[in-house]
Amino acid sequence: MRKTMKVAVHQLKASLSKLLVQAQSGEVIEVTSHQRPIARIVGIPKSSEEPLNSMILNGSLSWNGQKPALEPPIQLLDSGKLLSSLIQEDRR
Repeated sequence: MRKTMKVAVHQLKASLSKLLVQAQSGEVIEVTSHQRPIARIVGIPKSSEEPLNSMILNGSLSWNGQKPALEPPIQLLDSGKLLSSLIQEDRR
């Protein structure tokens, strides 16, 4: 369970950097105005990129920085238009 800390707006202004570090470490910062909650600050953990990075490191995922080269669509029937063609026409 996450720990919640109540902080008044003036305290938030005075120590924003410190509070953001605490939020990133898992603490929920509840901002209050006149002792009533008005907002919550919830940090994004540093480990949120870990699954993606581990896939890159083990070779199951790679990216050369370019757009993906996709295979041309497979036409299932000899007659009719491809759905992708219909969508492109509709966008014009």
